[in-house]
Amino acid sequence: MMETEKTGGRIPEDARWSESLKKAKEILAEGKDTCVLVKDDIVLTSRVRGVQPFLDWMADGTDLSGFSAADRAVGKAAAFLHVLSGIKEVYAPVISRPAAGVLRRYGIKAIYDLEVDAISNRTKTGTCPMELAVSGIEEPEEALAAVRKRLAELRPEQPAGQQGS
Repeated sequence: MMETEKTGGRIPEDARWSESLKKAKEILAEGKDTCVLVKDDIVLTSRVRGVQPFLDWMADGTDLSGFSAADRAVGKAAAFLHVLSGIKEVYAPVISRPAAGVLRRYGIKAIYDLEVDAISNRTKTGTCPMELAVSGIEEPEEALAAVRKRLAELRPEQPAGQQGS
């Protein structure tokens, strides 16, 4: 079973942090990006919120296997997208308990500062709609379909090439 580790916001000075994950966390901490992926000298970043960066990378056919990810918040939906993308380890300032469980079950190392029952929606008035969309789901492919369906329900028709999150 892979470990999950609460860090209290500090980077432990030991072998549990790979160089790629340290670099991803440092870039995330700069505050410009919402998601940072690092593998060796390759760095991918996104300023798009929510699960959209992973959906975009998956749609583009970007091979994310073996990357280390630093993500602003990881809920269960994002955790399933990490699994499907082949991410090897994740750092998040905030992670939901269900997300930590998914990552642990699929052998993805997770390091985080705070574990919560659920990720909040953007207005902090309830649970994130993506977290709700996958709440009863245990398989990654089923989660991906549920995420796509929920996004389609949340977004009005948009002109081609325009994406929101």
